[in-house]
Amino acid sequence: MSLEARSQPAPSPVVGFLSIGSPSKWVPLVAAFRGGLNEAGYRDGGNVRIEFRWAEGQDDRLAILAAELVRERVNVLVATGGPRSVLAAKGATSKTPIVFTLGADPVKLGVVATLGRPGSNITGVTFITGQLNAKRLELLHALVPGTTVIALLVNPDNPNAESVTKEVQEAARLLGLRVHVLRARTELQIDTSFAALAGLQAGALFVGSDGFFYNRREQLISLATRHAIPASFELSEFVTAGGLMSYGASLVEVYRQAGIYSGRILGGAKPSDLPVLQPTKVDLVLNARTAKALGITMPQSLLLRAQEVIQ
Repeated sequence: MSLEARSQPAPSPVVGFLSIGSPSKWVPLVAAFRGGLNEAGYRDGGNVRIEFRWAEGQDDRLAILAAELVRERVNVLVATGGPRSVLAAKGATSKTPIVFTLGADPVKLGVVATLGRPGSNITGVTFITGQLNAKRLELLHALVPGTTVIALLVNPDNPNAESVTKEVQEAARLLGLRVHVLRARTELQIDTSFAALAGLQAGALFVGSDGFFYNRREQLISLATRHAIPASFELSEFVTAGGLMSYGASLVEVYRQAGIYSGRILGGAKPSDLPVLQPTKVDLVLNARTAKALGITMPQSLLLRAQEVIQ
């Protein structure tokens, strides 16, 4: 080896970041991910480089983008935005370490063997939404106790859609509510779903967790406002944008933890040795301004329970 070759610095490791979303919609989450990498000793543009691939809400691009990142020999492949991203990454490689963020149960999805011992080349952070759906519906019902019919909006392309539907239907049955299921996989279908609400006489809307819906949160909030429908979401970002309520884990914290795990793997840790992380805190966030616009008086019990009330 020549002296010139020996003097060249070793190339920085590369983290591949795969998402169902759009870069403009994921800014705070990418910032949180970079923050986690920093905590683990890696700085983007310094001793590590992040290579982004955005599907812009188009599911059929995920497998292609995942394969691109694997061909570029990234050191860690981070799969975000829902089950489809994770499954695309898993399908693209059995060798490259994968770190996921996932709302669905990764064991039921077949992504890991167990949460404690994920096995293989994959681990990550899950904010399992199925465990929260019944409680979230109960909280929505407490906000609009007079309603007897609710609408459930799911993305039929989400592998978790069927289980979410069953969970919400069972929770609704126990509360004496009827459920109409609406399905949307495109922007136009979201519009069509909201247009159907009046005919269904739905008094509230329960929006299922989905990366596509997160990417279209401004559209969802705008339509909920236009149709004057009380809507419940999983993530606080929807409430910050004007939604009525959310009940779930902090997505920012989930992405920070994914950044830390990615850094640990860059430092030599094996995914199979890193248990899948679960959030230890679930937040109820309410928007008082939206409630007032809808003519809803928030019960004092919910106000006292809420971690944040946006005025």
